[in-house]
Amino acid sequence: QVQLVESGGGLVQPGGSLRLSCAASGSFFSINAMGWYRQAPGKQRELVAAITSGGSTNYADSVKGRFTISRDNAKNTVYLQMNSLKPEDTAVYYCNADITRTKWSLKGSDYWGQGTQVTVSS
Repeated sequence: QVQLVESGGGLVQPGGSLRLSCAASGSFFSINAMGWYRQAPGKQRELVAAITSGGSTNYADSVKGRFTISRDNAKNTVYLQMNSLKPEDTAVYYCNADITRTKWSLKGSDYWGQGTQVTVSS
């Protein structure tokens, strides 16, 4: 079984910072791309940021310049540093990873974390 476990959410004032972490555990061969999505009440889940196994990154326009995604391949962990937070960043943040289970697998499978709440409010 593969699990993604997130941590680091919480309540923060506008302009503040939070750092989310997501660690993958279980039996697998490799982790390909990893990313963070978010879903606000009444809205669709949207991509926030993604990072490839080689370190290339992609960000939603709404978070460019404020959020930074990174990963530690030795720890099978992806991070999301969120600075200059705004009330509109309030959402449940989900970790996502494309994971290849065995060396014989033809392609990876999609895994999701359980979600962590981020609330930006004064």
